[in-house]
Amino acid sequence: MSVRLSARVSASALAAVLALSLAACSSDDGGSGEPGPAAGAGGAAAGDPAGDPAQGAAATGDPSESAGVPTVSINVERGATDVPVSTLVEVTAEGGRLDEVTVTSDAGEVAGTLADDGASWTASDRLEPGTAYTVNTRAGEGDATERTRLGFTTVDLSLDEQTFPSVAPLQGETVGVGMPVIVSFDLPVTDKAAFEEHMVVDSKPAQVGSWYWLSDTEAHWRPKSYWSPGTEVTVDVDVNGVDAGNGIYGQENREVAFEVGDAHIYQVDAKTHQMKVFSNGKLLRTLPITTGKPGFTTRSGTKVIMEKFESKRMNSETVGIPQGSSEAYDIDNVQWAMRVTNSGEFIHAAPWSVGSQGQANVSHGCTGMSTSDAGWLYAMSRRGDVVEYTGTDREMTFDNGYGDWNKSFKDYQAGSALA
Repeated sequence: MSVRLSARVSASALAAVLALSLAACSSDDGGSGEPGPAAGAGGAAAGDPAGDPAQGAAATGDPSESAGVPTVSINVERGATDVPVSTLVEVTAEGGRLDEVTVTSDAGEVAGTLADDGASWTASDRLEPGTAYTVNTRAGEGDATERTRLGFTTVDLSLDEQTFPSVAPLQGETVGVGMPVIVSFDLPVTDKAAFEEHMVVDSKPAQVGSWYWLSDTEAHWRPKSYWSPGTEVTVDVDVNGVDAGNGIYGQENREVAFEVGDAHIYQVDAKTHQMKVFSNGKLLRTLPITTGKPGFTTRSGTKVIMEKFESKRMNSETVGIPQGSSEAYDIDNVQWAMRVTNSGEFIHAAPWSVGSQGQANVSHGCTGMSTSDAGWLYAMSRRGDVVEYTGTDREMTFDNGYGDWNKSFKDYQAGSALA
């Protein structure tokens, strides 16, 4: 329901103007001529959080006498106390043009856009929960000027009714060419399409890409092919106040800018026990390695470096091998470790297996190399660098880390809520 406010200021109606100057709301049908809520003794319309009445006069008598005076409509009710935070305030003017619209609260002014013809104004920001707002408008010119003022309050929301977005990569981070954009939510998003419409990835140079929802709490975006080195990327998650479904709304907007570094692509062949290290298409080195032995086969497919550790404790219990097993291990200081799957595969220094590196697969699934080779690779690597594995019959799964490249782009696009 909208609030409609009208006035006339012709000389023949001057007495009516003076008598009704505190009653500027007419009924929503726009044709009854009945006045809206009258102002109280303090000058405020009943239930109006702004504490001020609409300024101007109510339309009465012959409509022809109001010629040239705009009729202003606002899509929120005067004094409403439960306006949804998803509301985009809209103001329209009939029979004239809007000159000024402001929507303000204690937190500041709501941004909006005035149409070129002055016929409407639309907010570009949604609203904050439990907040009192005041709408002020001015329309028309001279004696045909209409000023309106009304207040309303948005519905209050608890933290359990708001979902917060976290974004990777981080602001200012430089990542590898395989790094997906990852948006995680702390509460489920069931209306994924509504959210995805407000999640934009912009890149320079421009690259075609798509969102893919892994779950109600996680969405990824990747380009059709690996990022071009040097790409500048901006992620705009404009979900504050957006209805997520099931009584949950977006809690905050997030904007993150990051850059893509050199194209580091590492090719691991579990059959030849070699890793070829490429940078921007140039082969830098071929490193002897070892991968998973029978029963602990390393997965084949495209993996992406997720995180790095100069030193990391590795305990077999974290990957399902119990203490006391003949395969159990607990190593305090594994150097130059880089994670490539959630399930526990790393690239790391393995000085205990140097004799097998380049010759046999003896690990529990990780890619091991000498300490010097691991240190060299670690120094040049960053989150998002690509590791392409071949040579085993165990396939990499899409959701095991940053497995985004293990689907065709057509199948990836099908995971968009807007597909």
